[in-house]
Amino acid sequence: MRRIAILTAGGDTPALNATIYGAVNRANALRIEVYGIIKGFSGVLNPRLPHVHLNPLFMTIPELTPGLGGTILGASRDYVNPEDTTTLKQVAHRLSRMGIEGLICIGGDGTINGMQPLAEFIPTVLAPKTIDNDLGLNYAEEATEWLRETGSNGRASYRKLQGRDEISLDDLVNYATPGYATAVYVAASGIQRVRTTAESHRRIAIIEVMGRDSGYIALGSAYGQPDIILIPEAPLDELALVERVREVYDLQKHVVIVVGEGVRDASGQPLGTLSRSVDPAGNIIFSGAAEHLKQIIGDSLGDEYFVSKRRNESANSAIFTRKLGHTQRGGRPILFDRFHAAQLGSKAVEILAEGQTNMVVTLQWNRERGFHVDAIPAFRLRDQWGIIHPRQVHRSLYDAVRFQPSRLGVEFLMPIFTNAIGADDMEEVRAHLFHPGNLTNRFHSVNVDIQKRIRLLSPAASGESGA
Repeated sequence: MRRIAILTAGGDTPALNATIYGAVNRANALRIEVYGIIKGFSGVLNPRLPHVHLNPLFMTIPELTPGLGGTILGASRDYVNPEDTTTLKQVAHRLSRMGIEGLICIGGDGTINGMQPLAEFIPTVLAPKTIDNDLGLNYAEEATEWLRETGSNGRASYRKLQGRDEISLDDLVNYATPGYATAVYVAASGIQRVRTTAESHRRIAIIEVMGRDSGYIALGSAYGQPDIILIPEAPLDELALVERVREVYDLQKHVVIVVGEGVRDASGQPLGTLSRSVDPAGNIIFSGAAEHLKQIIGDSLGDEYFVSKRRNESANSAIFTRKLGHTQRGGRPILFDRFHAAQLGSKAVEILAEGQTNMVVTLQWNRERGFHVDAIPAFRLRDQWGIIHPRQVHRSLYDAVRFQPSRLGVEFLMPIFTNAIGADDMEEVRAHLFHPGNLTNRFHSVNVDIQKRIRLLSPAASGESGA
C-alpha cells in the first residue's frame, strides 16, 4: 500500500490529533503517504475533496502534534448514506483519482455507519474515539443481547436483555476510548472546585456530566470524591436518594452529587426535559437532568428543613446545579489519551497495510499484558438487526445502594487513571497558561496554517462537471 487517507468524524475529542499523529508516524516508517481529508465525511462528499498532505517526504508536518486538542483536519456530523450507491461510487472514484488505496476513519458508532458502506469500494478501518467510552462491549456476545419491539406507531425500539450478572475486566472489548481519560480528568477537577462553594455555603451541589446513555464519565468522576454518583444504567430510586442526601447533609452540612446527563427515573424515562430535537447525528438532545433532580430533592426536603438548620432561606437557594458541558471534550489530552490514541492510529495503518478491511482497532487490557492494541471486524459491534448500541456501564461496576463505584468498578478505573497524567502535562500548565505573551499576543489557530496546505481536486480530476 502506497497512499492512504485519514478523516475525523463526529464530535471533537481531546485525542484526535494524537491518533492522527500515531497513524502518520507509523506510515512514515512503512513509507506510506498519508493525506488528511478536511471536515470528515463532508470532505469526501465534496466533489473537490479538500485534503492536506500530512507527511511530505515521509516527514510529519509540524502542525500535527499529539498534545493539541481537537483535530487539525476539522470534523463534521455529515455521514454517507449506505443506501445511496451513486454517492458511494462517486466518493470511491474521487479517492481513487487521488491514488488513495486505504482509508482510516477516526470516530464512534456513527462513523462506523458511514465507514462500512465505503468498505465495499475501498479498504477501510476505524480508530475509535469518544469521551463517553461507549464504543465497545462488556463481553463479546453482548452485541446480540437485545430485544426488538415494535410500538403502536410502527417504530422499532430496542431493549437490553439481562445478560451476564458478573463480568471480568479481561472480557471488555475496547477497554477505554481516547478522550475518556481527559474528560474524566476535567470532570473530577471541576467537582473538586465546585465542592468548595457547596462546603463554604452549606449547600447541595448537583453537577451534570456528559455521556448520554452511558455512565462511564460519571463513574470515573469518583476521583473527584462526590458524595453521590447517579448513572443512566441504574434507574433512580428517589426515596433512597433523598434519604442519602439527608444523611450526608446532616453530617457534613453540604452534599455534592454527580449526575450523568442520561439518568432515568424508575419507569425508565429520561430525567428532566427532553428536547424534541436531535443533533446532526440523530441523537436526542438531553437538556435537564440536574434541574429535575434539584426539584425532586427540593420538594422532598422542603424549605423548612434548611430554614430550621439556619443554613439557607429555602430549598431553592440551598440547592444549585452546574453543567460541566463541552469543557469535558476540549483542550489538551492527558498522557493516557495521547499515548494510547497514537497506538491505535499506528495499529490502524498496520491493519490497512496487511490488506484487511472493515475493521475496528481496539485498546484491550488484561492483568498479564496490561494495555495493548488489537482489532475486531466492525460487524462484531452490531446486533442481529445491524444496530450498534452504546456500551453501558455494567451493573457489576456500580453500587446502586451506596451510589458509588463497586469494588469491580474501582478495579476497572485504576488501570486507566493511576498513571494517566504525565509530568509534561503539569509542565504544560506551568510554562504556558500564564505565559506573559498570552497577554499581548492573539491566539493563533492551527486552522490558519492548515488552510495554507489544503489542496483540491481539479474539476477534471473529480470526474464531476460543475465541481
